[in-house]
Amino acid sequence: MVASASSVFGRLRAASAPAAAASRRCLLASLAALGIALALLPPPLAAQSYPAKPVRIIVPFTAGGATDVLARLIAAPLSEKLGQPVIVENKLGANGVIGADAVAKAAPDGYTLLMGTIATHGIQPTLLKNLPYDPVKDFVPVVQVASQMYVVAAHPSFPPNTIRELVALAKQQPGKINYASAAKGTGGHVFVELFKAMADIDLAPVHYKGAAQAMNDVLGGHVPLTFDVLLTTQAHIKSGKLKALAVTGAKRSPVAPDVPTIAESGFPGYDAVGWNGLFAPAGTPQAIVHKLNAEIVAILAQPTIKERVLSQGAEVVGGTPEQFAAFMRAEIEKWAKVIKRQNIDMD
Repeated sequence: MVASASSVFGRLRAASAPAAAASRRCLLASLAALGIALALLPPPLAAQSYPAKPVRIIVPFTAGGATDVLARLIAAPLSEKLGQPVIVENKLGANGVIGADAVAKAAPDGYTLLMGTIATHGIQPTLLKNLPYDPVKDFVPVVQVASQMYVVAAHPSFPPNTIRELVALAKQQPGKINYASAAKGTGGHVFVELFKAMADIDLAPVHYKGAAQAMNDVLGGHVPLTFDVLLTTQAHIKSGKLKALAVTGAKRSPVAPDVPTIAESGFPGYDAVGWNGLFAPAGTPQAIVHKLNAEIVAILAQPTIKERVLSQGAEVVGGTPEQFAAFMRAEIEKWAKVIKRQNIDMD
């Protein structure tokens, strides 16, 4: 009897099944061995040879400001670790947009980095309709360098000495108390807007073309109030030229431990801090990103660096690129809600 084609193929499949299974096991074992071998290989050539020339850190704000100070603080030790000069370059304009956009469009080779801020990567993505860069798609987060506490500071002639007294006066004089902000869309602007919403009060903004101008008018008593970075304000508070009503973080600042938080002054949940972090252009090799992250995290862990950052009214953060990316996305979402609820725009 002649066997049917189906029965023949069935016997062939049955006979070859053990061999096929053995081949699959062999293939899987080979792939596992290959994976182990690849893991033991040295880093990619890009990371091994990087850097072969000077590295630039673009600061999108003026020299001497909080962002510039932090960039220069890590530039010198980073240069020592990398064996190449690390140059801090101030590229100003449009509240950080010009400098950030320049880095977004730079070659993704690790030689051009951005010291970004809450303004460039947390607030403006929602506030500016024609932002020339996408903070998520056009950048790779490297490391969050520091968080910066803001302080509610007032001229000594301003009657309120506490947040509760400020709120009480603002309710008596709705819209008549002015506050100074460095510019629209800065932390000193949207932090006040969050406070206004939580306290159900109306404070009138006076926007300037920079933090120095805003601070000068508060010091002169022309505008009674400001929410400003503790780094640039604490000297005026210590000298008595300004008085501190509260700090904006969830906990008190180690630099000003006697100054209460807004949260403990009757508005639980209020938490608003500035921050700085290094970004590279999208497409930068991951090996370079992680090399930079490891070197900067090690720098931030040095006691002398921690102390110097703390003396500037900030606190080191560190962490992985992935943690920084998650933090940035959360910040964009948080401030988008405030901006939309308060109808903040750039007009």
